[in-house]
Amino acid sequence: MKVRDQAARIQPQLVELRRHFHMYPEPSLEEVNTSQRIAQELSKLGISVERLTETGLVGTLQGSKPGKTVALRADIDALSIEEETGLPFASKNKGYMHACGHDCHITCLLGAAMILAELKDEIAGTVKFFFQPAEELAQGAKAMVAAGAMDGVDAVFGMHVLGELEAGTVNIAPGPRMASADMFEIKVEGKGGHGSAPHQGVDALLVGSAMIMNLQSIVSREFNPLEPVVVHVGKLVSGDRFNIIASRATLEGANRTFDPEIRKQLPEVMERIIKNTAAAYRATASLEYNWGCPPLINDEAITEIAQGALKKLYGEESLVSMPPMTGSEDFPFFAEKAPGAFAYLGVGNAKKGISWPLHHSHFDVDESALKIGAALHAQFALDYLTAK
Repeated sequence: MKVRDQAARIQPQLVELRRHFHMYPEPSLEEVNTSQRIAQELSKLGISVERLTETGLVGTLQGSKPGKTVALRADIDALSIEEETGLPFASKNKGYMHACGHDCHITCLLGAAMILAELKDEIAGTVKFFFQPAEELAQGAKAMVAAGAMDGVDAVFGMHVLGELEAGTVNIAPGPRMASADMFEIKVEGKGGHGSAPHQGVDALLVGSAMIMNLQSIVSREFNPLEPVVVHVGKLVSGDRFNIIASRATLEGANRTFDPEIRKQLPEVMERIIKNTAAAYRATASLEYNWGCPPLINDEAITEIAQGALKKLYGEESLVSMPPMTGSEDFPFFAEKAPGAFAYLGVGNAKKGISWPLHHSHFDVDESALKIGAALHAQFALDYLTAK
């Protein structure tokens, strides 16, 4: 159990690193100090560092023998949330917090780099360490791929901490694991007028409200009910005063699905419903559709290697089941270029009161999970590079 023992040995260093990153969170695309500290830690290990974007780094560890190339990924940005944990190492950067656990992701991947650097002579192939900015904006992975991060990479692996899973457990499963997330904006043009004479105008507020209701028929009538689809309008802005007929309305929302084919069809279906709803009320409407994150679908073969690595390290009981999540990640941009798998690392501990959800101002983790994340990254890389 060489990797497990190494991970246990460096646990104090991992806690120290995690607390450092937690104290100094930085927003998306501004992770300057974070990336500098990461580069310093990699350089200490003799791992070459390349800056692919302003704050996106790739560390490369070349084994003693030729072979395949595997990439391990962590995201590094924080959220614009005021921390309320009261921890002695709480955020010192007012208004920002690692409420999504990216401080843990950085730490686990640096831990894997420590472990693998010691095993360099046993590695046949290359390990790349991706430290990716701007995951919260769904921009970082795409930018790193465009800059060549995935060139020559044969497989990619990532993970995310999850408070709903107890520390000591991990979920890794094949197939769809997270939904796509695409944003849209709808603009409605009506005709304003006096509220006392509605027949003289075209009420854009009424049209927008009708669209919200009609768009829900996409979920109930357009697609197989066994395939999850979310069409969510989260914002409707319309009207100027209580006695004025609204001349314009703007609706904003997002769509989510696990099926790539359904994802492709959604804009066309929405366009039909929006245009015809507007026409029914004598209004006009337009749709702006912005493609966000693809669905996260774990490759079966890569998943099997990751599951085997976890069981080898911590036994069968460490692997737990969990249904797919309709939340989203930009990891799929990497996995579009090479087979990939994504794991969920349990960091919850109800006995310690650590059970807050992601993106909450009280979010915290059971730090005993850090060594597990580091070991899993490292063992996966080793097992993939030796797999036939």
